Amino acid sequence: MKLILKLVVGIVAGIVIGLLQIENVTMLMITMKDIIGQFIGFMIPFIILFFIATGISKLGQNSGRIVAFTAGTAYISTFLAGVLALTVSLIVIPFISTADMHPGEGAGSEGFFPFEIQPVMGVITALVFAFVFGIGMAKLKSDGLMRVFDEARAIVELVIQKIIIPLLPVYIATIFAEMASEGAVAKTLSVFGIVLLVAIGTHWVWLIIQYSVAGLIAKRNPLELLKTMLPAYFTAIGTMSSAATIPVTLRQAKKNNIRDEVANFSIPLSATIHLSGSTITIITCSIAVMSMLEGFSLPTVGKMLPVIAMLGIIMVAAPGVPGGAIMAAIGVLTDMLGFTDVAVGLMIALYMAQDSFGTAANVTGDGAISVIVDTASKGKLGESEATVEQ
Repeated sequence: MKLILKLVVGIVAGIVIGLLQIENVTMLMITMKDIIGQFIGFMIPFIILFFIATGISKLGQNSGRIVAFTAGTAYISTFLAGVLALTVSLIVIPFISTADMHPGEGAGSEGFFPFEIQPVMGVITALVFAFVFGIGMAKLKSDGLMRVFDEARAIVELVIQKIIIPLLPVYIATIFAEMASEGAVAKTLSVFGIVLLVAIGTHWVWLIIQYSVAGLIAKRNPLELLKTMLPAYFTAIGTMSSAATIPVTLRQAKKNNIRDEVANFSIPLSATIHLSGSTITIITCSIAVMSMLEGFSLPTVGKMLPVIAMLGIIMVAAPGVPGGAIMAAIGVLTDMLGFTDVAVGLMIALYMAQDSFGTAANVTGDGAISVIVDTASKGKLGESEATVEQ
């Protein structure tokens, strides 16, 4: 919650600075925006490479159809959650973002000097690299290379926690300073609150759908299953981290009579690969941003479905820190939707404002996944496949 307050302070400070129209100060803010934005872009391929590669390598160590079934169920849930968010957003967003409220990209504003950091590799290259090495390490059981990737992941996570996350309020301030200097900030803020309510409302619609399906499969009361998982929901609101909430999520899943051997691997696994709440928020906010910024328009279903499919893959093993999902998703938004620095800044601001609720939807949905996996493992998948190392 402290991060959210810092982001709010950053937004207010940026607006005030922009409205003052002091040229040198505005140019300084734009220069800072360029530097921070370029650094974030530079780190994105490393986030994708090391987090996905290590996640896949560890997933591969747990052989068995039950693990594959869990991963497949989690991916389908994430994808369908994105489709739901797309449907709701395309219906609702046009009513709250009219054609005359398109703030510009600040083309007339410049910093003191141009600044550019070329990423080591592209997003798709990093993704392919991650899958090749992740699968290879798992198949060869290459402990030495796994340790290298684990340590590289630790370095990237340290950069996220100690540099990128602390700089986010400053970055958001620079974005809003530029927008305020261009006279566009009031129009943008007018839809922020509604967009966040739409995202959170869609979270709950998806949770009800998830538990309805889980209840139907397990022949149990879905409302009772969901009620049992509420402590995990409220814990995640406070921690803003799926990983940090695992102990509570695991405890509540077992209270739903999920067998220990199933809960002990399905909950930690889902915490890293099942991000339905985060996907709902990213899709909702991206459509809102595209409807607000000049040069963008409401996307088509055909354009967004590949984005949703890619998000389900690229956020695998997203770091267990606030904002990890959006950091991993920035590459998709820039490559597939053409997001600019201003668009990325607005996305980060919108996403971080509700990050705790998106995380809460993620971990609560993990409980539904565990119900489905537990029921399936008693049937066609076979009892013998249910015993998997955590």
